[in-house]
Amino acid sequence: MSVPNLMSRRRSFLRGSSAALLGSVLLLGTVQSEAESPNKAANAPSAASDNAASASEDAGAGQSAPPVTDLSKIVVHTRNRLEPLQDVPVSVSVVTGTELDRLDSFDISSITKRVGNLSWNLGNQRTFSLSIRGIGKQGQTEAQDPSVGVVVDGVNYAYNALISSYDFTDIDTVELARGPQGTLQGKNATLGVLSINTRRPSFTPGAEYSVTVGQLGTVIGHAAGGGPVIDDLLAWRGTLSVEKGKGDVGNLYNPDDTYQNKDRVTGRVQFLLTPTPDFTARFSYNLTPVGGETTNGRAINTPTPALYANGSTNTLSTDPAVRLARPWFTQQSSYSYAKTYLYGAGLNNVDSDYQHPLYTGSDGASAELNWTLGNQILTSITGYEEYRFNAINDEGTPFDIYKNAGGFLNHYKQLSQELRLSSQTGGFVDYQTGLYFFKMTNDSEYRRAWGGDAGAWFATPQQYGRLDVAVNPDGSVSGGRYLLRNSLDGLAMDFNAPAGLQLIRNKSYAAFGQADWHLTRKFTVTTGVRVTREDRETTADSLITDNGAGAELNPVSINGVALGGFASNATTGALTAAANSATQLSLADLAANKYFGVPIAAVPGAAYGSLTAAQQRQVADAKAIRLSQVGVLFYPTVAQPFKKTQPAFVVSPRYKFSDSETAYVSYQYGEKAGISQLVNGVSYLVAPEKNTSYEIGLKSSLLDRTLILNVDFYLTKIKNYQQAVRILDQYTTNLNIQNGVTPATAYTSATGNVPKVESRGVEVDAIYAGIRNATIRFSGAYTDAFYKDFPNSAQPVENGYTAAPPYRDLSGQTLPGASKFTANIGVDYRYPVWDNKALRLSFNTAYNSRFNSDNSLSSYGWVPASSITDIEIGFGRMDNKFDAGILVKNAFNDRTYLSQTWNSYTPAVSRWIGFVASGKL
Repeated sequence: MSVPNLMSRRRSFLRGSSAALLGSVLLLGTVQSEAESPNKAANAPSAASDNAASASEDAGAGQSAPPVTDLSKIVVHTRNRLEPLQDVPVSVSVVTGTELDRLDSFDISSITKRVGNLSWNLGNQRTFSLSIRGIGKQGQTEAQDPSVGVVVDGVNYAYNALISSYDFTDIDTVELARGPQGTLQGKNATLGVLSINTRRPSFTPGAEYSVTVGQLGTVIGHAAGGGPVIDDLLAWRGTLSVEKGKGDVGNLYNPDDTYQNKDRVTGRVQFLLTPTPDFTARFSYNLTPVGGETTNGRAINTPTPALYANGSTNTLSTDPAVRLARPWFTQQSSYSYAKTYLYGAGLNNVDSDYQHPLYTGSDGASAELNWTLGNQILTSITGYEEYRFNAINDEGTPFDIYKNAGGFLNHYKQLSQELRLSSQTGGFVDYQTGLYFFKMTNDSEYRRAWGGDAGAWFATPQQYGRLDVAVNPDGSVSGGRYLLRNSLDGLAMDFNAPAGLQLIRNKSYAAFGQADWHLTRKFTVTTGVRVTREDRETTADSLITDNGAGAELNPVSINGVALGGFASNATTGALTAAANSATQLSLADLAANKYFGVPIAAVPGAAYGSLTAAQQRQVADAKAIRLSQVGVLFYPTVAQPFKKTQPAFVVSPRYKFSDSETAYVSYQYGEKAGISQLVNGVSYLVAPEKNTSYEIGLKSSLLDRTLILNVDFYLTKIKNYQQAVRILDQYTTNLNIQNGVTPATAYTSATGNVPKVESRGVEVDAIYAGIRNATIRFSGAYTDAFYKDFPNSAQPVENGYTAAPPYRDLSGQTLPGASKFTANIGVDYRYPVWDNKALRLSFNTAYNSRFNSDNSLSSYGWVPASSITDIEIGFGRMDNKFDAGILVKNAFNDRTYLSQTWNSYTPAVSRWIGFVASGKL
């Protein structure tokens, strides 16, 4: 074969796409035939659908209607090779990048609204989660794997935060495979894998752009383009995305700080090298510079109920209504509990002094190499990703209570290497097998810092009554107000939640393989197996990093951590003479001088001993306030490591009744690694999660192959489901035993294992292209996800009455975040008007029935059913060289809140309107 012919073959190969056919369908173009599709190349690049789509658009330009498309030709890349969607023996949903572009759907939340039975669960850039089939909302610790895997261009993102602040622009396809995955590639995932494939470099020059301006000062710009650097040898593609805009909830304390604002820049550059017909290499680099988006604290406060669930009275002693009524906080006449703290000051606002944006940024690189070795293809995918997160939070008032109400500093790194060998298709057996290595480090620091108003806020009513006085009842000088301020002012620590500073080190080694056994022309059995060796360890501590203004109020020690304080009676404040050294007695004298002006005497302890009983009681109260906030401390401690070899496998026979109908049955099993962690400084190893999934499905091409209708029924059974549970608090129990407290047994909430969880239901995925100039995509599901056996859940807040047991049984209850019914429908319609111009209507509606947003299934946590519709009406050229339109997000202004507790709710994002202009160069 001549060199030019070889180069021509290479170009054709590179223009192939896992979504080329679907992209053509959604753009109303003609469909590639099977002979033209490069489905024999097991590792063909999965992007370049723009090239196929552009060719279709050019051919179909003008007023004549495009030909009716054959949807049975749609191919996907879910199993690493191009194959018809209808031949994949697993439940799969597919959305094209073209559809995402139409409605400016670039973030992960928007993507999930267009994929069947996949949910985005509310959280910030680090704490959000993905769930499939109602499972996955629970559980979020830095040492825990996500249940839903995310793969971007073949690289597994093993940390949800990597995709939280990233705008996924210039996308080829988004594909969701449900059920345990891992016998084909990368990391194993017990619930399913969301694969995001970007458009790849091409030797055909091209460029696209999009500019959006709209309400809340929003400006969005996207640009993508590329072409040959050296003809037939080196091509490139670059993508740049910028999104800036204010949020919909304001901050009265700082009007420039808004919640749910956008501040992100995303860039990606790729190079494709094709030195020979048998070798290709793609190199990619992505960057999201650090930007600040305010997410935490976007909650509207409501009055706390006066009664608990059993009818007993809630004393409200720690409620903001009581605390804000204290004279310490009533001196600011412009602020009040009723007028400002509640209901967003009537203006959908908050009033927080120390709330900062959450600063996030990431970057990464990957290299994908493909060698054709006779009838096999060897693929190497190397990936590196890095992520940074910095949060400084507030308690939700303008007072100096917290300077950081539970902040978090995070630096995550991951390195992965995959080697995969794939046979060509068409023989008795088609197979893929490979090796995978993954390594991650996650250095996380939970931080908290208190301000000058913190003592007055956290004091009990009795403590506050004794301290906020000018003169003590016995007539002695009061140092109470000074003690109130210094009890916590400036104190800072790496606090125990679940640990202060965590150093997490995880490694995974895996071998995997999957084969399609074509027993007859119509009957194929898929088998696969995976073996993964997990090696995970965590080191953590919880320590004070700054004593602030009241170091003399420290206790002597906590849990063996020396704090340098003096020993005194916890109730009366009297010195425990035998327990104090001369240095400690001198420290007590310093406190007497500092807070009450007592001269320091020559004899250590004499000055403090001269204080009246009321004065010593004030010192005891201040020390108690400080101790209550410091909590558990511990020196660096190594948790019990998790080291285990874990299996995964799949058996899935399928039968092709005809060219239009295929039925399959699937049995899948997978495991998620256990968790090495500390709870209050004590090692608590979480067992691995084990998922068994059964599925039966029918895939059909109907109405002259203009309708794809895929239906499946599934049953998922999980043992040792990882989420927050109520466990024995070994640290506090030991402390109670030492101090003679009865009952000594104490409990706490931590990530652990629910014995059994189950989900069952039916899913429908459909695409219809039988109407001229229109395509319709639909996904719907009925899901029954529930706790099969869960005897030790934490109590919800309404069960906070004194006699309530430390945990409750939730067996039989629906999982948090799980809606019974979900559906989404997307429509794209063009109406030719003259020449090659057309009017266009695009919309997507996502619906979910009611669900409980509270992890402990509080009766106050129910969120009603809701639907969100995005619409764009535009006018442009049929070849997409220019298009302009009006985009409306949440067009019908659904105000259903996103989550709710018994005294707050997270409001919905209101309707937003913008103008969009886009085109191709």
